[in-house]
Amino acid sequence: MHAQPGVGIRPDTPVEEGACPEDADRREHRRLPATSFRSRRSALSDAQRRTWERLWPQLGLSLGASAGEGGGAAGPLDTRAWFGREAPLVLEIGCGSGTSTLAMAKDEPGIDVIAVEIYRRGLAQLLCAMDREQVDNIRLIRGNGIDVVQHLIAPASLSGVRVFFPDPWPKARHHKRRLLQPITVGMIAERLLPGGVLHAATDHPGYGEQIATVGDAEPLLRRAEAGTRLPVSTVRPTTKYETKAQQAGSAVTELIWIRPG
Repeated sequence: MHAQPGVGIRPDTPVEEGACPEDADRREHRRLPATSFRSRRSALSDAQRRTWERLWPQLGLSLGASAGEGGGAAGPLDTRAWFGREAPLVLEIGCGSGTSTLAMAKDEPGIDVIAVEIYRRGLAQLLCAMDREQVDNIRLIRGNGIDVVQHLIAPASLSGVRVFFPDPWPKARHHKRRLLQPITVGMIAERLLPGGVLHAATDHPGYGEQIATVGDAEPLLRRAEAGTRLPVSTVRPTTKYETKAQQAGSAVTELIWIRPG
């Protein structure tokens, strides 16, 4: 697999005149959901570790202490430098082991995909699959998806955002930890290009209702109608997880919005 040049960061993020960026950042954090992932540890196999050590420096980026890599970044990503080309860009938040990520990237080689996941084992599995199948249009970020959207993605830069089967946090007292809430959906919408797509899927009926309500209430988005031409594919492969959910009687809610041009 041919690794592309390392990621570049643009440090000169513009700030509104008269505003204090630190104060604005603190205000936004107060409104953001609490940590939306569960703590989990699992070791890499020897083969995964070797692939990680060989490819991660070129194809991966760690954000913040939660990623456990001691690395971080500030300012929007220079994706043109990272991928070595300029192409439509998709962000997938919570890619798991990357089954859908890999299949959709293979089907659209002209689209660049950034896959975000907090768990190193899942990213290592995806990295090994990318290496094995010679898929070169995916880059990986280890970190909290909210932090990635807030700090690394420039406004109006994405052709698509994918959020497939986020943790539903089913207990009522944990709903505040759900990823797709008004503040995060608003942030995502701002980072979509005109015509860009937010594509979400869940097998939890209560969370599906919440996501639908939040997305429909976001003024920058509107539901994609049947037959609407979209800049990226919304055809997902059926994963083992989804098959098990369907066998258990859980229906999948699929939701697609676009940012009007």
